[in-house]
This record gives sequence, C-alpha cells and structure tokens, in this order.
Amino acid sequence: MIQYIPLIMFAVACLVLLAGYPVAFSLAGTALTFAGVGIMTGVFDASFLSASPSRLYGLMTNQTLIAVPLFVFMGCVLQQSRLAESLLESMAELFKGIRGGLGISVAMVGMLLAASTGIVGATVVTMGLISLPTMLRRGYSPSIATGTICATGTLGQIIPPSIALVLLGDVLSSAYQQAQRSLGNYSPDTVSVGDLFVGALIPGLVLVALYMLYILVVARLRPDLIPPHADDARNPARQGLALWHDLLPPLILIITVLGSILGGIATPTEAAGVGAFGALLLAMSRRQLSLGVLRDVCQRTTKVTCMVFMILIGATLFSLVFRGYGGDELIQHLFDQLPGGATTAMLLVMLVIFLLGFILDFIEITFVVVPIVGPVLLAMGIDPVWLGIMIAVNLQTSFLTPPFGFSLFYLRGVAPASVTTRQIYRGVVPFIAIQLCLLGLLAWWPELATWLPEQVYG
Repeated sequence: MIQYIPLIMFAVACLVLLAGYPVAFSLAGTALTFAGVGIMTGVFDASFLSASPSRLYGLMTNQTLIAVPLFVFMGCVLQQSRLAESLLESMAELFKGIRGGLGISVAMVGMLLAASTGIVGATVVTMGLISLPTMLRRGYSPSIATGTICATGTLGQIIPPSIALVLLGDVLSSAYQQAQRSLGNYSPDTVSVGDLFVGALIPGLVLVALYMLYILVVARLRPDLIPPHADDARNPARQGLALWHDLLPPLILIITVLGSILGGIATPTEAAGVGAFGALLLAMSRRQLSLGVLRDVCQRTTKVTCMVFMILIGATLFSLVFRGYGGDELIQHLFDQLPGGATTAMLLVMLVIFLLGFILDFIEITFVVVPIVGPVLLAMGIDPVWLGIMIAVNLQTSFLTPPFGFSLFYLRGVAPASVTTRQIYRGVVPFIAIQLCLLGLLAWWPELATWLPEQVYG
C-alpha cells in the first residue's frame, strides 16, 4: 500500500482542485500534508524537504521564466491598442467575396493576435466583443460563430510566442536533463523554449488551415449556417491601404520577436523584452497609451505573473514530495509493464492529459503531470521537442472541452443572452475534433514538429 502513496497523493490533489481551492495552495498544501503524515509515521524522509529552498531559489534565478511577465505585458498592451478591431474590419473586407469570408477573417485575426499576444483569455474576450455581434448580425449560426471564436482564441496556446510554451519548455528542459542523468549522460544537450517555439510553428499554421478549411466546407455544404457576405461599393484601393495600415505594425512586431529567435539573434527572454517595447511603441502610435492604461496593464501583468509563480512554487513542493515517496520509480515501473513500450506509454499519457483537460487548467497539468511523466517518457527515447508539441496541442483542447473549458467561460461572459451555453458547447465540438486530428497527424508524422528545429538549430 505504501508504494501507491504517490498515486493517492496525485488523486487527492485533483480532488482538492475540483473542490475549488486555489491551485498553488492546493498543490503545496497537499504535498506538505502528505509529507507531515509521512514523517510522523516514519514512511517519508524529512531530508527531502531540505531541498526546497534551493529549488525555490532556482525558480527565482531562472532566466527563461522572465519571459512570462514580458509576454503578458506585451499582450495586455496590444489588447489596449484596439489592434483586433482594426484587423477584423480590414480582413472582413478582404475576404468578403468568399462564402464564409467573415469566419476566415476571424481565424486569420485570431492567428495574428496569437502570434502577437499569446494570451488566450484576452483574445477570446476581445474577439467575442468585436466579431460575435457582427457574425450573428450577418446570419451566422450561433454555434458556428461561437465555436470559431473559441477555437481561434486558443491559438495563443500553440502559436509562439506562447506563455504555455514558455512554461512547458522550462518543465521539459528539467525533465530532459533528469532523464539523461538517469541514462548515465551527465552532460546532455539542452532543450530550450526556443526549440518549442520553432517546433510549434508548422503545427500551428496547419491548425489554422484546418480551421479555415472547416469553415469553407460548412459554408459550401450548409449555406443556411454561413450565409454569403453582402457586397458594398467601397473603394478597393482604399480597402487595400486600410488593410496594410492595420496589418503592417503587428506583422513587423511578430517578425521582430519570432525572427530574432529563429535567427539566433536573441533568446526567447530577450525577444520578449523587444516585443514588450514594440507593443508600447505600437500603442503609442495608435494614441491608445496613457498613464491610466499603463497602470492597468502593469496591474494585470503583476496579477498574472504572481499567479503563475505561486503555482510554480506549489508545484515544486508537490513534485519534491512526490519523488520523496518514490513516485518516479512507480511511474517507471508502471510504464515498463505496459505492452508496446514507449508507444503505449505515450498513448496513455496523451489520453490522461486529454481527460484531465476536462477538469484542470493547462498550468495545473503542465506543473503537476508533465514533471511526473516527462522524465520517464524521455528516458524511453522519445524526442523532447515532439513530446512538447504533442502535449501543447493536447493542452490546447483543455480550453475547449466542457464543462470547464476556459474559452467557453470567457466567451459566455461577453456573449449576448440570446446565445445559449448549449450552443457554445455544441459549436466547439467540431474544433475539438480538428485538434485531435492534428494530434493524430503529429503522432503519425513527427517531422511536422521536429523538421524545422533541425533545420534552424542543426
């Protein structure tokens, strides 16, 4: 029974989270409770807790994690610059000759916002406020409209610069080093956030293409759900100028941030600093920056950053106690007993992450599940970049899966009363299927995630 304490501890942490307690305190409280009981009963070595100060100091001095507040700041500033409104208006005019053009415009703007901000909540709320009334007014089915907005709003999970990829890259880097040490390699190559950024580019663009293909197919087969766009007599030259005026600034920002990473000029943290400064310049050029706006942006950035780092501290304590109870050896033993080796283990982990996505947030899964299973999977020979992208795409579905999908809550909060929760849930189902298709495509063709990093970094 004692050897199964790590699994019991994991189950208790999930139950506490479901009870509605804050994530950071749920993880830390569960870990300290199990450690205290274990010390009193003599089944846990108290010396494991003595490593916690050095672990926490490692978090404080982690250069990679500095990118988190910088990318959050960049996203908050761009949200205040009314970038999405201008882009959506121009894109809608550009694609108005295509049936389903407004839906394609929403997908394109969602992709650009994802590459500019990387914040899912901000994108969903902004797109919900701007595009949902327009889509409903033009006769779009509420399910199609809400599903498109929710799905494109989650692109910030997979398209860099993504906070999820920053956090996942840091966790996987530690897991990869631990796996290599267990194999006797004490000077392993590192896995960086930049590797995941580059690896996520092609899968992210494929996902956007699949979204747009779905919209075009529905528009062709079910014209009652997606009616054609009413034409008007606007000047085409004026439309082109407006499009470039709205499109050029975010494109320059995206190319600067991602190009500096791909070109090896800057690390993700340095590129985040450049992006934050560029977002300030963009907001100033649009005359949307004031002291009040800057104060609001700083407060929101501080809140999000504090939440992330508190969860990091709680997750660090949780993983420390989990390993103290022999959780690593237990997971290794369970995976070794599975028929099919690494393939079955990977399939099981993907299934568990997908199911946990129904009830847990991506941050919770990243900090609780990945440190547990990551070292074991990587020690079995699985490519770390491919594993990271598979997990990232899987985690993206957690924003869409009822009943606790965060995108659903974000949109429900800004959607008109005429749009029911049932319609929102029904609308995201096809997009969940599309994401699972991409997951299957990545499993069948890993080069989608690994080819570009190999070309860029050799």
